[in-house]
Amino acid sequence: MSQHTITLIPGDGIGPEVTDATVRIVETAAKQHGTTFSWERHDAGADAFAKTGEYIPKALYDSVSTTKVALKGPVTTPIGSGFKSINVTLRKQFDLYANFRPIKNLPGLKTKYPDVDLIIVRENTEGLYVGLEQEIVPGVCTSLKVTTEKGSTRIAKFAFEYAAKHGRKKVHSIHKANIMKLTDGLFLKCAQAVAKDHPEIQYAEHIVDNACMQLVTNPYQYDVMVMENLYGDILSDLCSGFVGGLGLVPGANLGEHAAIFEAVHGSAPDIAGQDKANPTALLQSAVLMLRHLDETATADSIQGAIDAVYAEGKTLTRDVGGTSGTSAFADAIVAAL
Repeated sequence: MSQHTITLIPGDGIGPEVTDATVRIVETAAKQHGTTFSWERHDAGADAFAKTGEYIPKALYDSVSTTKVALKGPVTTPIGSGFKSINVTLRKQFDLYANFRPIKNLPGLKTKYPDVDLIIVRENTEGLYVGLEQEIVPGVCTSLKVTTEKGSTRIAKFAFEYAAKHGRKKVHSIHKANIMKLTDGLFLKCAQAVAKDHPEIQYAEHIVDNACMQLVTNPYQYDVMVMENLYGDILSDLCSGFVGGLGLVPGANLGEHAAIFEAVHGSAPDIAGQDKANPTALLQSAVLMLRHLDETATADSIQGAIDAVYAEGKTLTRDVGGTSGTSAFADAIVAAL
């Protein structure tokens, strides 16, 4: 029997609801495969600030430093002022340099783009998201974009090594080197150097604005896409629309010494506490977490249950055309296990 201790960050808004549903499902599946989980629960975001005066309490940092793995629901971050992004802060604190977002259709869920299966790999610690902004004079602000050889090389290696391990055929670098010749130019040079070590993988480059057009025209031409921080933030959300939206797509933030798995949709305070939220994004993020922990059998059983419930289509939440609530959906997943 294996045992894992996980830092659990329920978040706020709908976060606690989708987190509770996900934990119940994970524990049910894990028990079937002789695995147990213990959860170190910590607040972050608006709820944490209301209780402690800190958006990210020290106890949360200490927990992730110890457990090395966290499962995180959506959190609320002030817009335009106040504390910087909770997500960005956690990624930088633990050097979670790779944001991994698989984009794949769920069975039975009709979209305009059936059978999409692509991977977004986003550099997670550099670019414009370093947050180096200043007001030069009143009415004039600047934001510094940071690109390093180390950061660009390691994210390219992550993309190519993932492609090689999982039988993927192509890697596209997405860039704007025609305009940002030094920063994005360095990113491309690093990707090109890594590509030479993987002749079995087809390598190509697309300018980011063209890539957006190419994606909505024909997403099937892409397999693995690797890019810097801002482009990855935008394109991963765009691609989630192919398969039904952010409420369905999982996310992982991976580093050498820690990993945080999270739902990337908002905290939706307008429906909080109403048993309406869809836990699929966090649940599929938990599947990624289980694979990271080498709990493959548990991961496969949960993904199989998700696929079965969606294929049947009788117990889905309202955001995907159903009439069921969070609890009923979770009950259906547990039953499918």
